[in-house]
Amino acid sequence: MITLSSEEIDHYRSQLADNEVALRALNMIEDCEGDLEDAAIALALQVGQEPDRTEQWLDGVAKRWRVFLCQTGIKEAIQAGTVSSAINLLAQETNIPTVLATPVVLYVAKTGIDDFCKPLQEKL
Repeated sequence: MITLSSEEIDHYRSQLADNEVALRALNMIEDCEGDLEDAAIALALQVGQEPDRTEQWLDGVAKRWRVFLCQTGIKEAIQAGTVSSAINLLAQETNIPTVLATPVVLYVAKTGIDDFCKPLQEKL
């Protein structure tokens, strides 16, 4: 279970102050006591998606968007700690709803973008 502390939520709230949809996602994360998985599932239900499982659903969603998340612009934004840019880029370059892009980017940032992108760098 990946969780954000109240300090991390406050930090991201200041970064995302100009993005109403991302703030709504952050409020849901806060309502779920920082649990990114629970918040992502609740947000997915709000936008009409039907999560097929409750364990590691967020990890699966993040992996579906791995190619985009590991692109230079988004990856660099996450590495630099500017999640607002990463969320905006992911939402603009894909069809993922912004409200879901928020927990996905925060999940990848929290788990480590370099390790997350490693499978794309390995040769078959």
